[in-house]
Amino acid sequence: MRITSTSCICPVLVCLCFVQRCYGAAHHGSIKVTRNQTKHIEGETEVHHRPKRGWVWNQFFVLEEHMGPDPQYVGKLHSNSDKGDGSVKYILTGEGAGTIFIIDDTTGDIHSTKSLDREQKTHYVLHAQAIDRRTNKPLEPESEFIIKVQDINDNAPKFTDGPYIVTVPEMSEMGTSVLQVTATDADDPTYGNSARVVYSILQGQPYFSVDPKTGVIRTALHNMDREAREHYSVVIQAKDMAGQVGGLSGSTTVNITLTDVNDNPPRFPQKHYQLYVPESAQVGSAVGKIKANDADTGSNADMKYTIINGDGSGVFSISTDKETREGILSLKKPLNYEKKKSYTLNIEGANTHLDFRFSHLGPFKDVTMLKVIVGDVDEPPLFTMPFYVMEVYENAKIGTPVGTVTAHDPDAANSLVRYFIDHNTEEDRYFTIDASTGTIKTAKIFDREETPWYNITVAASEIDNPGLVSHVPVGVRILDVNDNPPELARDYDVVVCENTKPGQVIQTITATDKDNSANGARFHFSLDEGLSLNPNFTLRNNEDNTASILTRRRRYSRTTQDIYYLPVLISDGGVPPLSSSSTLTIRVCACERDGRVRTCHAEAFLSSAGLSTGALIAILLCIVILLAIVVLFVTLRRSKKEPLIISEEDVRENVVTYDDEGGGEEDTEAFDITALRNPSAAEELKYRRDVRPEVKPLSRHHPSSSLDSIDVQEFLKQRLAEADLDPSVPPYDSLQTYAYEGHRSEAGSISSLDSATTHSDQDYNYLGDWGPEFKKLAELYGEIEPERTT
Repeated sequence: MRITSTSCICPVLVCLCFVQRCYGAAHHGSIKVTRNQTKHIEGETEVHHRPKRGWVWNQFFVLEEHMGPDPQYVGKLHSNSDKGDGSVKYILTGEGAGTIFIIDDTTGDIHSTKSLDREQKTHYVLHAQAIDRRTNKPLEPESEFIIKVQDINDNAPKFTDGPYIVTVPEMSEMGTSVLQVTATDADDPTYGNSARVVYSILQGQPYFSVDPKTGVIRTALHNMDREAREHYSVVIQAKDMAGQVGGLSGSTTVNITLTDVNDNPPRFPQKHYQLYVPESAQVGSAVGKIKANDADTGSNADMKYTIINGDGSGVFSISTDKETREGILSLKKPLNYEKKKSYTLNIEGANTHLDFRFSHLGPFKDVTMLKVIVGDVDEPPLFTMPFYVMEVYENAKIGTPVGTVTAHDPDAANSLVRYFIDHNTEEDRYFTIDASTGTIKTAKIFDREETPWYNITVAASEIDNPGLVSHVPVGVRILDVNDNPPELARDYDVVVCENTKPGQVIQTITATDKDNSANGARFHFSLDEGLSLNPNFTLRNNEDNTASILTRRRRYSRTTQDIYYLPVLISDGGVPPLSSSSTLTIRVCACERDGRVRTCHAEAFLSSAGLSTGALIAILLCIVILLAIVVLFVTLRRSKKEPLIISEEDVRENVVTYDDEGGGEEDTEAFDITALRNPSAAEELKYRRDVRPEVKPLSRHHPSSSLDSIDVQEFLKQRLAEADLDPSVPPYDSLQTYAYEGHRSEAGSISSLDSATTHSDQDYNYLGDWGPEFKKLAELYGEIEPERTT
């Protein structure tokens, strides 16, 4: 089979097509087969058969972007077995077969039916086969061939990263690299010059240039000044076909900005300035501004202002505003028109960030002269002192002079001054001032112990201009006089032990005085000389503003006297001296051997009653025994035992126990005992008062004849049976104990019921001070009326 390549489309490609055919037949696998060939699998050996005519083929080419009305002819397949009688059928398979590429199965001509784009697909792999049309048997082995898409210059160069923004320092050397731009071309770089790009500059000359091969942009002029021009717009073109006529091109924009360098020194617009400042300007305030111009920007324009000389360097100071780069002139000392009317200042402005590459351009600083004119202002009166301190005694009479303030008009007119006190606070109302002389006098009586210091404000104004007012603070110290007697520092609790010895210190006392130390710090203590000599205690003045209380005898008895009163006289060292009398209360207490107080009041009362400690313990033991008997009695009642005492004799007393506590011995209404004294009173059976029984008692009615002859013991047994068998008892249980005391004793009754009628010579009123535990004893033995009356 023989394959014929495509025909040339235009005259320009005639030579190319001719060379291609010759070169393709010699070097691209053009084969003339003289024997049958088969496809080999990797690793198999070639099989030889008898010689047979084969087909000849080479590589096909098809131009991209074909836009003709007819399908583009690609090539021709031809087998040596084809005699031209139509018996051979050509079949085409592979990439694009039947869609992009079609074949005439009789002639073997191949055409391309679509426009192809090499940038999308560079080649197609197809397979060709020749078969017998009658038998459908292959006449040739299947062969593989390639159809390459021939590139044409249909893609212009493109800058994928544009537009560009770049900076370069001003005053850079010529040839300084700025930026490298790169354009890409989608055409085949291995075929012709379709993808060979060259760069050129369309806009931006003569300031910049571009390397035609590398695309590097460089400066093209010396000393490009940012202050003259800052921004540049450079247009770079990339053209393929090596820049020849007919090539395609693309362009991009490069925005170049010159960055600032410190190549401009600061300059004052004027060499002489004049500034007006009134003499009333406050110290520390800004009085003016000055500025030197600098064509640079950013930190290159930063500068510092200084006063290098002049007669006002000690009165004025200058600082730099970082934002506006201005020099701020401030006042260091107050101005006085009457003393100096003008000042001259030499001010320098210098850059703070220098670039030594441009030091040849001159000194980067400038100097100007500033004349400050002081303006005359009508000033308020000026006091001779910034503040005044005066003194006056607390007993001074109203109208007493305290002191004098003085002010004058600082202006040349020297106007008269008027003084006054602004009564804005209560302290100002304690003083008055003479409007002409400035003498301050008292207006009220002072008490140093209440207010030792007064702060007032005195104002002064000119008579000709009352609106100009100045103020001065005045402090008045109230001096002390000895008008307060000394007193004890506190209420002392003085205790003396019963077993103390003579001459023993039982308390050290001190005093206080409301007056200050000059009039009340030296205290003298003594006993009242008007009284007789105290046999129990004495006082010793320690000469250090303290005094000691000492005992004068051995042993003190609480039973004899438990409290002593000692008058003490205290005098101060003021002029004239003042004194006062205070009374110390001294209690007698029982103490341990080491001097610790054991008790004072409780044992004192026991001792006065004649009861010793052993007697008190015996009383407490009896109370505990009584409480134990009561607890045992309640326990037996709850266990429902038989009555403790059953007597056959006549019953004289009755004890009824209820769940409530009752009112004690005075409660005579707890139970009616006449029912037991007279058995005939039982003819009417009484029910229990605390509950209403649901079942009637066992013995409800008794004949009247039996009441006269009933035995009391039998009567008690019946009552006990009723109480034990009553179904309504729980939880309303009631233990009733009937005991007969017996016949009267010859010694008389020992009952306490009638003991209240007897009197004793012993005084038991002290039991009321023992506390709530002995309150009942106090009511029984003492004269205290009980809270509950019967």
